[in-house]
This record gives sequence, C-alpha cells and structure tokens, in this order.
Amino acid sequence: MSYGDPNNPYGAPQGQPQQPQQPQQQPGYGYPQQQGQAPGYGYPQAPPVSYGGPAAPTTMPGSVNAAKVMMWVIVGLQVLGVAFLAFAAVALNAAKDDESLKENTAFQDLVGQSTGMIWGYVVFGLAWLVFAAVLATKFKNGGNGARVTILVFAIITAVLGIYPFILVGLVHTVLAILVAVFVGNANGKAWFNRPRH
Repeated sequence: MSYGDPNNPYGAPQGQPQQPQQPQQQPGYGYPQQQGQAPGYGYPQAPPVSYGGPAAPTTMPGSVNAAKVMMWVIVGLQVLGVAFLAFAAVALNAAKDDESLKENTAFQDLVGQSTGMIWGYVVFGLAWLVFAAVLATKFKNGGNGARVTILVFAIITAVLGIYPFILVGLVHTVLAILVAVFVGNANGKAWFNRPRH
C-alpha cells in the first residue's frame, strides 16, 4: 500500500494536503512514562526498603504497660510489708520492756534476736522498695540495660516471695513472674530496644 492509497489506514484523508507528521516525543527515552516510575527511566520505582525487621513501637505495648503497673503494685505491697514489719519490731520492743516479762530471760533473748532480725528485714525491704520504684520509672525511657535489670529484679523477687515470705509473698511471686514474662517477651524487647531521639 502506498501513502496515497485510499485503503491505507495510515494515510492522510482524501482531499486534504499531505503534511509530514513529526513523531510525538514522550519522556523517558521513547518509553511511555507510567504512574510510579521515575522520570527518564522505563522501570518503576521500588518501594522503600526497611532494614532490621518490623518498625519500632512508638507507644508502649499493652503487655509492657501491664508490667509497669505490676511493678508499682509491688512497690505498694512492699510499703505495706515494711510498715507491718516496723510495727512488729516496735511492738516486740515494747513487750521486751514490759515489767512482768523482765524476769524471763529466755523471752528477753528471743525478743532481742527477733527484733534485730525484723529490723534487718525492714532495712532490706526499704532498699528493695526503692530499687523497685526506680525500675518502675525506667519503663518509659529505659534501654536494654533497664530491661535486663527489671528481668533480674523480677526473678529475684519471685524467689524471695517463695522463701522466706511464703504466704505473704505469694502475690509478690505471681506479680514478679508476670513482670518477667511481659518484659522478656518480643514486645518488651522491641520497646526497650527502640531507637531514642
């Protein structure tokens, strides 16, 4: 078929003068540009690549927040325990000074030893209470070191809840085990290892 042939679909319409047509220029070296492609290239842009697994959490996960609340409950229980032990030590000292029991030397020796041991528990309980409160404040901004310290604290608290404070320490033991689980799981790891600005 020739250019002037009436059956040529690419030819100029009949009765109109023929003009040479210029090829239409498209961006991208002759390839049509599609949506999502970089200008000047025939390949689509790749999505951004993130390295290092899932994105870091921006808000504290629920399990980690629950562990923080449980730490504050442990602090509150320790306040009650220290107050109870201090009251018991003061009561034993008062009983020791009772005139009717002054002649009983066995009772005096037992009370003296018991009072000293109870005051030792009071001092230890106060130190453990302060340590627990400091760790409870580290949930918001603490790093992996705080996470490991909280795990160790929770494990030791669980053991101490079993012995020597068996009945009273049962609640401590359960709470400490839950804190260790919630801080030690993947959510806890992601929260404490997140990048800080």
